Amino acid sequence: MFILTILVVVNIVLACCLIGLILLQHGRGADAGAAFGSGASSTVFGARGSASFLTKTTAVLALVFFSNILFLTYLTSQVMEEKSVMDEGILTGEAPTIVEPPPVPDGFVGPEETAPAERSDLPALPDE
Repeated sequence: MFILTILVVVNIVLACCLIGLILLQHGRGADAGAAFGSGASSTVFGARGSASFLTKTTAVLALVFFSNILFLTYLTSQVMEEKSVMDEGILTGEAPTIVEPPPVPDGFVGPEETAPAERSDLPALPDE
């Protein structure tokens, strides 16, 4: 199904965005550095910093990511219900179809038919 491919690609993009947003966020120990004048008030997001914006964006992306996963799971289960093991004839007792091997080309020597090399580039072992 074409929609499954699109949803998988969207899911990969969402996962990469989530990874990027999580890596951009400050940890809990980063607040101690702000107390010693790290210049948090001069950031693009204001004196509060980017914590609330990034946190909300991460939460929204996580919600979209997990809902996309649930929808993918639902669609995959619907596709799997259409194909059954019984339809394949494995459990119904039908004989499997035998596929003939391709013809062997002329002059082909198999591994069990190979003759030992008459001349070897390896040195001979000394006789004991």
